[in-house]
Amino acid sequence: MGVGLWIRTGILMAFLTGLLMAIGYVLGNETGMLFAFIFALVMNFFSYWYSDKIVLTWYRARILEEDEAPELYEIVKGLGQEAGIPTPKVAIVPTETPNAFATGRNPKHAVVAVTQGLLRLLNRDELEGVIAHEISHIKNRDILIQTLAAVLAGAIIMVARWAGWMLWLGGFGGRDRDRDAGSALGAILLIVLAPIAAMLIQMAISRAREYLADETGAKISGKPWALARALEKIEYAVSMRPLKDGNPATAHMFIVNPFRGVSFAELFSTHPPTQKRIERLRKIAEEMGIAF
Repeated sequence: MGVGLWIRTGILMAFLTGLLMAIGYVLGNETGMLFAFIFALVMNFFSYWYSDKIVLTWYRARILEEDEAPELYEIVKGLGQEAGIPTPKVAIVPTETPNAFATGRNPKHAVVAVTQGLLRLLNRDELEGVIAHEISHIKNRDILIQTLAAVLAGAIIMVARWAGWMLWLGGFGGRDRDRDAGSALGAILLIVLAPIAAMLIQMAISRAREYLADETGAKISGKPWALARALEKIEYAVSMRPLKDGNPATAHMFIVNPFRGVSFAELFSTHPPTQKRIERLRKIAEEMGIAF
């Protein structure tokens, strides 16, 4: 892992640790901040080593053996070789909403996950375009940051919800009314601001990296037009059938935001507009001398 990636990972962990400590202080002063710091350390440890397994568990994704999906494995293996990375594992997500994401802490421990709906919707060329995009995230070392952000942002949103429950159940009732009032006000602010902070982190990580993954994936597969067509199909299908059972903290990991119109994630765009991505792919095709 390069120095730049270590720095970005460290900054992300430090920022989210500080945010959790601030939440802990509002909820329980110095004691709450200490517990939040310990919680953050545990979360950072498990997020680094097990974040991929956590995300796959959220979506009930199952690792496939090669004989279960030989064509899919052939695509992943071939594009992995073209990208110069070890062949990632392949997982299937049991949902009809078409989408895909990559996860893992490095190319040696990477997984490409696709939904059942994606396999039904796309032809082989389009599937290659999507898989090449996800393999680009692996090649470009995006997957660690993306997966860490998903798990840690999910933790922040969860803690903010705890604050909401404490407030609703009267958990700030003590002898010091001024302090209780301050804690209640702080909890209200956390309920509003913590999810926003988590989403802003996702936005900062995702948007530029999606353009880069589109470009790298188009060059790996040699089929920018296929990726563009796949993006159009997925965008339309998601608008008609958004994902309802997933975790909004993972929105930035998918090739297209799967939570359109059904979650808080829709207030912020974790992805560039699909039409702009298609326009960029058109320019890339022209540069490659390929008819779009």
